[in-house]
Amino acid sequence: MGRADARRAQKKGSRPAEGGGKPKKKGIRRFFTWKLLLAYFLGAIALGMGAFYALYLYVDVPGKGNEAAKAQSNVYKNQKGEIIARLGEVNREEVPLTKVPQDVQRAVVAAENKNFWTDPGVDLKGTARGILNTVMGRGKQGGSTITQQYVKNYYLDQRQTVSRKVKELIISLKVQDEKPKEEILAGYLNTSYFGRNASGIQAAARAYYGKDVEKITLEEGAYLAALLQAPSQYDWASASEAGKRNVEARWNYVLDKMVEQKWLDPAKRQSMKFQPPGQPKPPQGLTGQNGYLVQAARQEMIRDLKRQGRPEGDFAAGGWTITLSIDPKKQAALEKAVKKQLTDDLDPKAREVDGHVQPGAVSVDVKTGQVVAMYGGQDFIKHQTNNATRGDYQPASTFKPLILASALQNGSKTQDRKPITSSTLYDGTDKRPVVDKGSPVGFAPENEDGYSETPVTVQKAMNKSVNSVFAQMAVDVGLAKVKKTAVELGMKGDFEEVPSLSLGSMGASPLEMAGVYATLDNHGKKINPSIIKSVSWKGEAYKLPNPVTDERVVSRNTADGVTGVMTGVVDDGTAHVVASSQYQVAGKTGTSDDDKSAWFTGYTPGLVTSVGVFGEGPGGKQVTLQNTGGNGRVNGGSYPAHIWASYMSSVFDDDEDKSKFDLDTEDGFVPPEAPAGTPSAGPSGGASRGPSSSPSTRSQSPSTPSTPSTRQSTSGKPTPPTNKPTPPVPPTPPNPTNTGTTGDAGNRPNGGRLS
Repeated sequence: MGRADARRAQKKGSRPAEGGGKPKKKGIRRFFTWKLLLAYFLGAIALGMGAFYALYLYVDVPGKGNEAAKAQSNVYKNQKGEIIARLGEVNREEVPLTKVPQDVQRAVVAAENKNFWTDPGVDLKGTARGILNTVMGRGKQGGSTITQQYVKNYYLDQRQTVSRKVKELIISLKVQDEKPKEEILAGYLNTSYFGRNASGIQAAARAYYGKDVEKITLEEGAYLAALLQAPSQYDWASASEAGKRNVEARWNYVLDKMVEQKWLDPAKRQSMKFQPPGQPKPPQGLTGQNGYLVQAARQEMIRDLKRQGRPEGDFAAGGWTITLSIDPKKQAALEKAVKKQLTDDLDPKAREVDGHVQPGAVSVDVKTGQVVAMYGGQDFIKHQTNNATRGDYQPASTFKPLILASALQNGSKTQDRKPITSSTLYDGTDKRPVVDKGSPVGFAPENEDGYSETPVTVQKAMNKSVNSVFAQMAVDVGLAKVKKTAVELGMKGDFEEVPSLSLGSMGASPLEMAGVYATLDNHGKKINPSIIKSVSWKGEAYKLPNPVTDERVVSRNTADGVTGVMTGVVDDGTAHVVASSQYQVAGKTGTSDDDKSAWFTGYTPGLVTSVGVFGEGPGGKQVTLQNTGGNGRVNGGSYPAHIWASYMSSVFDDDEDKSKFDLDTEDGFVPPEAPAGTPSAGPSGGASRGPSSSPSTRSQSPSTPSTPSTRQSTSGKPTPPTNKPTPPVPPTPPNPTNTGTTGDAGNRPNGGRLS
């Protein structure tokens, strides 16, 4: 064999020498070469494109709009199943694009999709982000074009699912090819929801400005465009202060984007000033209390839909049947009580103040957490603001029990390190500066009528609503802790941690305060009052959260302790007028600065009712209630307490299980045995309200004259309180505990005269 043959044989049969050439990959590694990875990547892209093309061919543009784009009614029923209101077809009136001023069209485009006239109809990046967020359970996120929003509104629905988003993308591409931009924009303007039950820009123009869309100015159109982001939150008539700031910022954003797109002259832009829209006009047929009840149910439904990540437009589209929890018997009794105890006294022709009186009340069944009666105002057609749910008036001293609740819950101590209980002694001197660790905090409010007493127990301070005691107690507990407890009990919490919060200087509604007191009545387990008994959508049941929760926000010892203390307010305090021999009552009166609001919130062992009377002048301005009905001062122990007592006497069912509190506390008030025949005594002559008999739960205050907040006239109506001399001040004991004040410190250095 020659050399050539030898070389060939060696090449065929021998292995490469050590270090000479790469060994071949074996096993799974041979499938992951860079060439194969590139092939896989390109293959995946091709496969995805093929699948998308198949879907593109498969998914057609629907021949007609979906049900959400059609008109339907929402039906409201009472507990008996009787229809109390049928709010007809969705408030929509389609108009051609030519009816919409060009400036208004541009405002909407600038706000929602500035590149609308040139884009391909879809936002691939935003849609992909939305699909990813949906898959990961992050809710409604991701961008979409006007074309996509129109497709969603008209052809699809509002559900946040991957399949719906993919359909939206494909149909949008086809609609973009099949329809001119003008038709798409017109469809979007006619199907979008603007709030105030207005679907479409024509209905919105009428709802907010009382005129046709063709007469809308650019400034007004910019507001309508701003509404598209958050219709209810940006409705000026019902928006919070934060909502008003946000909508005004959005309005400016819309106009600035128009300048950016060269659709608006910069000089003209600088001259434009924001003007709030008009007040909403109620639909006919919602007279009396029905309008308030429907309004409250609608607001609750929208809140729940938002909780689930669904837009409020889902509710406006119709098809809902809402059965209210209102008990017809209790509702009639509440309306009768307000009329008999308050509105029959009013004569606006004789007294201007009588035309400013706005009563509101809510009654909640503690067992179910449902609102069984609500009084929103004298007539919804005349006054659309629901006085039972409005939160713009100070709850005043009805907030004081929450301070005590926070003290008990946190095991708080006074400035000289003594535990705070119902028998703790405080300095109740009028205008006594509040101190923190020995230093004044710059807050020294007044007590009502200049009341002064030192020392005074917490129990007596609650009975007589001594502001100086609770202002100091709030600082002793810690303002942040007081606010935390208040929010956990049910208050909204949109107030500052300042000493004046101790006097209820924030805003609150009767519904809100009823929920707070219901939680106390429920031994500390949270109650979120609901005016809705049941809901169905297109015949299918819709589940709402249970108003009565298992969440214990304060201990039973705390809740029952506060309840026990508030029985003293009724038995021997500012709320003595509501005392009954049939059932025990716990509650608190409240009167805000300058008598602009007066409250009584109280409860029996099964029913909580909060009554507020508010002074509302022209333009919604808060005004004094003094001399309402010709009766001088109005405070919580007058009209509100009389309304409460009249209502309760009508609805109490004489159920023994509901007549006495079942209290289990070491910190609450245990009233002493009252003498037989004492008019203000509670059931059993004021017998013990709980099992505790420790000294820490008993009032140990010095004996002082009673200080009723009102006196009874021969007609049974409240009359001004008698002028009383300031009670004598006993000697100050060693190391007197604390200081106190009253009033709204934000208004005057020494605060107001809340009580």
